Amino acid sequence: MILAPGTRIKVRDDWPETRGPCHLRTPHFLRGETGTIVRHLGDFPNPEDLAFARAAALLPLYHVSFASSAIWPEPHEGDEIIAELYGPWLEAA
Repeated sequence: MILAPGTRIKVRDDWPETRGPCHLRTPHFLRGETGTIVRHLGDFPNPEDLAFARAAALLPLYHVSFASSAIWPEPHEGDEIIAELYGPWLEAA
């Protein structure tokens, strides 16, 4: 299922690196935060598998917007953070 622009999401608050070797593309500072889907960028092989030369399923990749006030201690009014995040890291908000 492709998430539509404007959909509110929450980034999974998961830490696979505590369970052993892994390769992650999800910034630590965004885990557990709520954002909004800006656009679906397409479907791409899972880089978390590619890094270990494993077969990689195609995953949806999104631009997700976060209010800077939710992330930084001294935000500038109107600023936002845009991150590229893969679908499995996103949950309903």
